[in-house]
Amino acid sequence: MANTSPAYDEVLTEVAERIRSRASIGKADIGSLLFWKRLRADTPWVRKLMTVQEAEVRAVTEKAVYAVNDTSLSVPEAASAGRRALSPLPGFEKGDALASALLLAAAPQRMAVYDRRAQAGLENLGLSLSAASGRYGRYMELVEDLRSTAKIHGHIWSARDVDVALYWLGGPELDPVQNLPST
Repeated sequence: MANTSPAYDEVLTEVAERIRSRASIGKADIGSLLFWKRLRADTPWVRKLMTVQEAEVRAVTEKAVYAVNDTSLSVPEAASAGRRALSPLPGFEKGDALASALLLAAAPQRMAVYDRRAQAGLENLGLSLSAASGRYGRYMELVEDLRSTAKIHGHIWSARDVDVALYWLGGPELDPVQNLPST
C-alpha cells in the first residue's frame, strides 16, 4: 500500500508470532518493539520496567492481549480496554506510541500504531484527536471510520494500512538533533 520496505515490519511480525504463541508480552518483546518504533531506551521508565519481574509483566500484558483480541468488543472498545490494561506497567501510564505498538503486535488484524505523525496525518485530513485520557480508543475509532470510507470507494484497508498512510501523510520525519527533515 504505502512506500515502505517489506523488511521494516519483520521485527513486528516476529514479535507478533511470539505473542500469539505465549498470549502475553515479555520484556524482550517490549524491547524489540521499542527498537522497531525507533524510540529511546535510556529513560527512567525503561530502568524501572527492567526491575519488574518477567512474570508480572506477562500477567499485565496477558490482559491487554486478551482485550484487543476480544471479538465481542468493537475495535475501539478493545483498543481502549487493551490500553487500560497496560497502564500499570512503568512507561505505560500515559502516552500511546509504544503502547499502540504492543497492541498492534498483539492483534495485527485489528489494531494500529498511534504516534505524532499519525496525529499530524489526522490533522491534515481535518480530523481532531485530543490528548485527553482514552486517546487510543478514540484513535482506533477514527481508523475504523477511515477504513469504512476506503471500503465505500472500493478499497479494503487494514488498520495497519491506515496507520501507515497517516504516518506518511503526517509529514517528513524530523532529525531529532537538527529538527530538519531526515534524509
